[in-house]
Amino acid sequence: MKRISLEKLLCSHQFTAYEQEYQYVLTLLSEGKIRPLKASGTNGKSPALYREYWIVKQEKDNSKFEEELKYRIHPLIAIDYYLSHLSVYEQDRPWVLMLSEYLKNSRESLYHTESVNERSFEIWSHEKFLSRGKGKRILKNCGLKEDFLNTYQTTEPLAYYSHTRQVPQNILILENKDTFYSMRRRLIGGHLDSPAILLEKSRILGAEIGTLIYGAGKGILRSFLDFDLCVEPYMRNSENRLYYFGDLDYEGIGIYESLAEMVSDGRELLPFVRAYEAMVKKADRTCGMEKLPDMKEQQNRNIRQEFFSHFPADLVNRMKAVLEAGKYIPQEILSIADF
Repeated sequence: MKRISLEKLLCSHQFTAYEQEYQYVLTLLSEGKIRPLKASGTNGKSPALYREYWIVKQEKDNSKFEEELKYRIHPLIAIDYYLSHLSVYEQDRPWVLMLSEYLKNSRESLYHTESVNERSFEIWSHEKFLSRGKGKRILKNCGLKEDFLNTYQTTEPLAYYSHTRQVPQNILILENKDTFYSMRRRLIGGHLDSPAILLEKSRILGAEIGTLIYGAGKGILRSFLDFDLCVEPYMRNSENRLYYFGDLDYEGIGIYESLAEMVSDGRELLPFVRAYEAMVKKADRTCGMEKLPDMKEQQNRNIRQEFFSHFPADLVNRMKAVLEAGKYIPQEILSIADF
């Protein structure tokens, strides 16, 4: 309870006579809104009033919320949490009621899988309510798991360029955008008009490449989950060979190792050895170790040896020397003229 003086209690009202002040205080006392602090003494007037009072915190009548939870909410929604936290329910009430109405009127829609944003809008008229709003907390408070709504997460579509639909073919996944663009230009033969070059336009560093995929760094780990949904049938053929080429740093190697674990159907993801070898050779020739850029300190350095197992020993030693020196070689060291 909050302590207040008689003077402050009366200051918000403009009484013209003491009798009015007395009746006002008497009304507050009878309604239980204040209690006298007898130790403060009286004001010396007749009839007397105490000089200080306790303001009694009024208990809110939440009986309407209790009744609503018990008799109006869909039975699939657990009400125990909200019955014990009625103030939280008052805040969440609009969203809980929308979920309840959805279950009453459209529950059969849950038999059909929808994206998170589609289901979110369907229930709450807000497409981001589940992914960025209060949706997950509301579900938890209602005793429902996220999979109850039968949704799936969407990923960024794969960006790729297919030079041929021939099967089998070599598919090369690239970490960075610049390398993807340069290699694509190489494949379509748009960088030079020489007939000799055009005859070799389907080759990258001497290897025949059918399709290039832009991985967008770690984004490929999400996109690859929906690989079969994002690409055309000829790319899903299990006879195709998959290769990866990224920056020569711990993060780039980590992306390869994570992606390699995701490849199924008996296929294997291999590093594009020719490209890594070309990177190292060009670095040795043009800038040397001392001029290579410094690696970002926050990179996770816990890599396995799977990546290096695909390279000859002398190349492995040169690559590890770069990493151990805290340096890295970006893909962009190679340009279209190197391919």
